[in-house]
Amino acid sequence: MKIFKKIGKWLLIILGIINLGIIFSGKTYLYKGVANTYLKGRSGPSIDEYKIFSNREVAAGNEQNWRNSKFYNSKKIAQTTLKEFDAMQTVAYVIIKNDSIIHEQYWDGYGEDSYSNSFSMAKTFTSMLIGAAIDEGKIKSVDQPVGDFLPEYNTGENAKLTIKELLTMSSGINFDENYVSPFAYPAAAYYGTDLKKLTDQYAVKDEPGKVFKYLSGNSVLLGLILEKATGKKISDYASEKLWKPIGAKNKAFWSLDHEDGMEKAYCCFNSNARDFARLGELYLDSGKWNGTQVISTEYVLNSIKCADLVDVEGKKIDQYGYAWWLIPNYLPAKQTGKGHAIFYARGILGQYILCIPDQKMVVVRLGKKREKQKPGEKHPSDVYAYLDAALEMYGNK
Repeated sequence: MKIFKKIGKWLLIILGIINLGIIFSGKTYLYKGVANTYLKGRSGPSIDEYKIFSNREVAAGNEQNWRNSKFYNSKKIAQTTLKEFDAMQTVAYVIIKNDSIIHEQYWDGYGEDSYSNSFSMAKTFTSMLIGAAIDEGKIKSVDQPVGDFLPEYNTGENAKLTIKELLTMSSGINFDENYVSPFAYPAAAYYGTDLKKLTDQYAVKDEPGKVFKYLSGNSVLLGLILEKATGKKISDYASEKLWKPIGAKNKAFWSLDHEDGMEKAYCCFNSNARDFARLGELYLDSGKWNGTQVISTEYVLNSIKCADLVDVEGKKIDQYGYAWWLIPNYLPAKQTGKGHAIFYARGILGQYILCIPDQKMVVVRLGKKREKQKPGEKHPSDVYAYLDAALEMYGNK
């Protein structure tokens, strides 16, 4: 009994020391992080936990219904592929072909109106809004200095930074993009309560516009620029420039750092597969929706063109544009001949909007897991499973 009392006493002392460390370090977001992960039996975030945050509504307007293709759900996902879908805990899989829904499938109680976190697909949506602001003249061009909007980027190395370098993930800022450490930028941004204060702790350390390095803080800075340039909250601007023009059915929710605070521009746009698909369709049609230009064709085409950068090893990249991931020549195992030029948005738990222009196809996959990226690979392995399934079922329709 004495041993247990001693153990209990030391545990309390250790917990007290940890608690004091958290308080004095100012990293109180760790309480929320632990409460919503480990204490719920998870090691990371959930796709439907937007309600634990304050959110701002992205209002929808008049819904423009999707048409169903005459081939709607006429094919089934192959059993071997379906096993991979199940292993990654897929909750939604929607395929748009020739402007119509040709396939949709849901799992685990999710449906066409279920909300799910976009995670880093929000970086792509933020890029779209930069395009809208340029079209409107609120931003001069992607080459405009960040310092024109954020005064802390007016001096020293910071003054070299332009909007383009934020879009292409080549800012040279010393953000610590570590998804394992609870002390790194992503966790602090996700569970913390002051994105601006957090982001101001970092600065340009390497020459911008040279090296591709994926950093969530770049998109946070784009969010701050959008607010300054437009004089509007990002959610309100997204509603005006994207969500209403593309006829989204449901309002979306963009999670904030605190009540009435700032949108997490790098993350956390909550919607459903059918409405996410509209954003892919918009770019598939070079920024037009039902014949109306929503984002300029020039900006769209530049967005899905690979940035002229090298990776950290000095090798030329071919996988990233203005917050769109690129697969320049994808050839499925069962296909011969010319490959497909694919661009897509992605989130950390396997959220994807996959666009296949030569097939006039958009594929949306939402779920709770994604496969780890293999060493040397530029894309998560499960991306190919979702592409292959769509192409195998409907590639010739």
